[in-house]
Amino acid sequence: MMQVRAYIIHSSNDALAMACTIAIRYSTIRRQGYNADADKKREENAPNEIQVLDYRQQQYRLLPLLAASYAIFFSGKHVLARLKNIENELVSGSSAITKTIVGDIHATTSALKSYATAFTADGIEDCRKACGGHGFLVSSGLVELSNTYLQSCTVEGDNYMLPQQVVKVLLKLVGAMQSGDAALLKDHKGTDMEYLIAPLMTLMKQNGGVPNKSTFVLPTTNGNAQDFLDVSTILKAFQHRSACLLLDVAMQLASNMAKSSAQQAWNDCLLGMARASRAHASYILLRDFYNGLKEEENKSSASCLGPNEIQVLSQCLTLLGLYWMDQYLEDFLQNQSILTGSIPHLRQAILDVMTKLRPDAVGLCDARDYSDFRLKSALGKFDGDVYPAIMESARRDPLNQKSADGGVGMGYDESLKKLIVGGIGEYKNGLSGTVSRL
Repeated sequence: MMQVRAYIIHSSNDALAMACTIAIRYSTIRRQGYNADADKKREENAPNEIQVLDYRQQQYRLLPLLAASYAIFFSGKHVLARLKNIENELVSGSSAITKTIVGDIHATTSALKSYATAFTADGIEDCRKACGGHGFLVSSGLVELSNTYLQSCTVEGDNYMLPQQVVKVLLKLVGAMQSGDAALLKDHKGTDMEYLIAPLMTLMKQNGGVPNKSTFVLPTTNGNAQDFLDVSTILKAFQHRSACLLLDVAMQLASNMAKSSAQQAWNDCLLGMARASRAHASYILLRDFYNGLKEEENKSSASCLGPNEIQVLSQCLTLLGLYWMDQYLEDFLQNQSILTGSIPHLRQAILDVMTKLRPDAVGLCDARDYSDFRLKSALGKFDGDVYPAIMESARRDPLNQKSADGGVGMGYDESLKKLIVGGIGEYKNGLSGTVSRL
């Protein structure tokens, strides 16, 4: 089951990346809106309309999704490698694989499967919407891609059920810390939830105030957007967010069980569990993205990524972290790891990173090397020849083929003619005088 979830996680990166490739390529071809420099552009014989991808809202819709596809790729790679290592250890008869390690990989695959598939399914739909009316076309490729992928949200554990599995494991860590079980805490070394120990410890030790208030506040040294551009700081903020939400659940559960049945207490905590699981998954995705880039950087000449590629992907990592901060801002404000006065700086940082990434958007899509055959999309063609491809797909549609007698398309005489010829058609044959006018 965990292996199947791992493959679902890894395959999600392809589904999301293909959707982004289609939408971003189309957004560079599609032009809409008057360019203020139209006269100058006309003199230079250049288009005087704006590429859709140059609009900020289009960048905000698509660029974080593209960044997330790379994050899911690195996390999928990490999870599959961990499972393979566990399998090899078990086959060799090693005693190194403890219940804690098995529980940890179970929590990781459950959290990532739940979050990555939901994010990918929603992302594919956002890509379709970002293509406007043409996104509805079957020939866009997005309709089939979405319909094929949607089952991933349900198979091998429904996305609304899996967070319970995640939190069950994470609560054992909280229990071990509360009881001071040093041996059990030692078992967590090297696991995906090890990062929670330090922030949880400081949260439990702090005196006074709100018990789930973060002991980390994002630095405001510069007092501007620059405060949000350090990846290590972003990761630390996500660590503390995850720890605070997990401790929230633990405290709520203990409080509820004192006044109701265990079943009802658990039921009342389900929404908090979903938030804690989502926070755990998003941190793992960002961490694996960061670690994956560091590994490639350390390979030097042996890596397929050069310094320029590492730099661009690092910008993707930064954008994704800032995007999730903005999307789930209430989590960070609740635990006070981000101050209200810093929100404008956060959103300015997002704009700054999107500006840097915009010239590389198409290149980041092309780097995935999806062929036109695989994309099956008129909108996402590699050569950018979108509109002739849309017309060609319309010509190939069976409804646009000529009928056997050489007349108009099939079905016209039987269905459409009565609605069009003369402007009025009337259904009879027992139906009550319904009149249609086209």
